[in-house]
Amino acid sequence: MPVVFRFFSVFPLWLLHVMGAAMGWVAFAASPTYRRRFLANAALAGYSFAQVRGAVAHAGRMVAELPRLWLGAPLPCSLVNEACVNAAYAAGRGIVFLTPHQGCFELSAQVAARRWSAERGPITVLYRPARQPWLAKVMETARNRPGMLAVPTTLSGVRQMIKALRRGEAVGLLPDQVPPEGQGLWAPFFGRDAYTMTLAARLAQQTGAAVVLARCERLSWGRGYVTHFETLPAPLSDQMDQAVLQINQAMEHLIRQSPEQYLWGYARYKQPRAEAAAPAAGGAA
Repeated sequence: MPVVFRFFSVFPLWLLHVMGAAMGWVAFAASPTYRRRFLANAALAGYSFAQVRGAVAHAGRMVAELPRLWLGAPLPCSLVNEACVNAAYAAGRGIVFLTPHQGCFELSAQVAARRWSAERGPITVLYRPARQPWLAKVMETARNRPGMLAVPTTLSGVRQMIKALRRGEAVGLLPDQVPPEGQGLWAPFFGRDAYTMTLAARLAQQTGAAVVLARCERLSWGRGYVTHFETLPAPLSDQMDQAVLQINQAMEHLIRQSPEQYLWGYARYKQPRAEAAAPAAGGAA
């Protein structure tokens, strides 16, 4: 499989996206479970299938572009509203970048690292290692690159993130990812309670870091990407339940800006799995 990834990493982006769109529709047609979840999640947010049908193809494009994203030449991406990121760094605080499962979400951390790491230090991103050894090795190699440091979802990884923030550096997370049991709270997400991580809020609360929202939009016909940055509309609450709700609402806001690129088929409302070691930020240093 690593050879296959290398092979596809040199394909032009437009071709990967054409193949990915076809893959997305095949997956949608072949899996009743995926199709039902996609339609149910979109309906909860108030969208008809006609309004979000583009998300079927975009889900496939997300998979097809991974070889290029991880192993190929840097992808073209412009930045919108860099000023809010510059202001956060200028204030002498670290930054917690938050992005939903939308567009090319992994690229947002890469382009932020390309833009600011030389001056402001690397961006530390949290990721869950793959179970397949070959894929875990590819992911580790791809995500640890100049200006970026990938850390696993363990207590050690969380400690590294806290240290980075206290140095005034940045970290990146996907706060709409369902955490293991004991590492989240139930909070509304598009009107239905979803088990939501507390880690993103804890990192900001414990270090005084600024929260910056990021949304990486995929342009048509392989023309590249645009990453949009913005701040929270109000300071993050000191109360954990309210802070988690604020983050969910911020993710809803980003998703509604380009709902056709959100992963509606993601099992956002599933029950959390049991896991032995909880990477809670409390007490880590």
